[in-house]
Amino acid sequence: MAGKKRNKIKSKDLNGFKYFKILSGLLEPLHDAACRRDRAHNRLLHMDQYITLLLMYMFNPVCCSLRAIQEAGDLKKVQRVLKVPRASLGSLSEAARIFDSDLLVGVIGQLVQRLEPVRHNAKLSDFDQIITLVDGTWLRAVPKMTWALFQDDRHKSIKAHVQLELLKGVPTAATVTDATTDEAAVLGEHLQAGRLYVLDRGYFNYVLYQAVLDADSSFVCRVRDNVVLREIIEERELSADALAAGVVRDVVAMLGHPKGKNNLTRPLRIVEVECTPHRKPSGKTGRGGPIAGEVIRIVTDRLDLPADVVGLIYKHRWQVEIFFRFFKHVLGCRHLLSHCENGIELETYAAIIACLLIALWTGRQPTLSTYRMLCWYFSGWADEDELLKHVAKLKRPSPPKPQPDGPIYI
Repeated sequence: MAGKKRNKIKSKDLNGFKYFKILSGLLEPLHDAACRRDRAHNRLLHMDQYITLLLMYMFNPVCCSLRAIQEAGDLKKVQRVLKVPRASLGSLSEAARIFDSDLLVGVIGQLVQRLEPVRHNAKLSDFDQIITLVDGTWLRAVPKMTWALFQDDRHKSIKAHVQLELLKGVPTAATVTDATTDEAAVLGEHLQAGRLYVLDRGYFNYVLYQAVLDADSSFVCRVRDNVVLREIIEERELSADALAAGVVRDVVAMLGHPKGKNNLTRPLRIVEVECTPHRKPSGKTGRGGPIAGEVIRIVTDRLDLPADVVGLIYKHRWQVEIFFRFFKHVLGCRHLLSHCENGIELETYAAIIACLLIALWTGRQPTLSTYRMLCWYFSGWADEDELLKHVAKLKRPSPPKPQPDGPIYI
């Protein structure tokens, strides 16, 4: 039985292009990218135009495929307002391979600089390092993506390694690899100075810790319960704030087995905090790992921070998990436009730019509610007054929610 015939995109299905003006000047330097190979000087679709079309795809549910983008590019309104040419499917497919995804890193950096911090716990307001949450998430791949190694030739997957600035509530960097690539190794290749990296126990690695310190940054990382404290240097007394936050121990020690090859030569700090593990009725964990205990161990090189602040910082690590839900709704709930690694990175960076645009438009951390409203507006179902009313509601001052110091939920 033949499938239902898909309707072609019409101008009335697309709206709100003026909100892309915030990108004016940021994408223009990309215009001549990959033009050296165009010796005939007949390239019609340039990188800045391709990224603009990707962003239109992100915010318009009616644009659900590469062909839909191509149809939208045929519309005079799209060509006039977005300053994009008509492009064939072949040109759009080729663009994912020839336009270097690394060129978007600078665009993301400029957008991040425009953002103001969102409201957070006062204890984190004047922090001397950029609190950066780091984690990876899997995205489904198709069997013909031969580079996306995972279980076997039929089961393919890719992993997006994301860094998210806590106080601004937005992602600032991402790297796409096959699903088998070690997360700690990826982070080690993308370290920056002046950051406090917040990591889960999958990043427990003395080589990574040393690399973070060598990069003039710091870390707060959960470690396994069996981590070896080979020499206790100082048992610290717990303050009233630490006890209220569920801290049960604060110790400075040398870590690692005495015969270990990669042990650090400087002491680190272990803060043990009571936690409330999330357990399913079946008693199994979501990822098939061991059931968590009632106390988690957090290691950091920051010997100066109050113990309750160390616990508070790690407690916010789940913000990156919440972001992944949003991120996959924007990027992963519709099929990937490209199957090559560079093309998927372009899509991933475009999704990050979309998140940054939402934060700049609204002054708030991106949420699914705001994303839905923007999609309705860009699709013509909501008018501008309704969109502005939604944004005004977000900007309206509201009483701060109570922020209990403990326990940590894992």
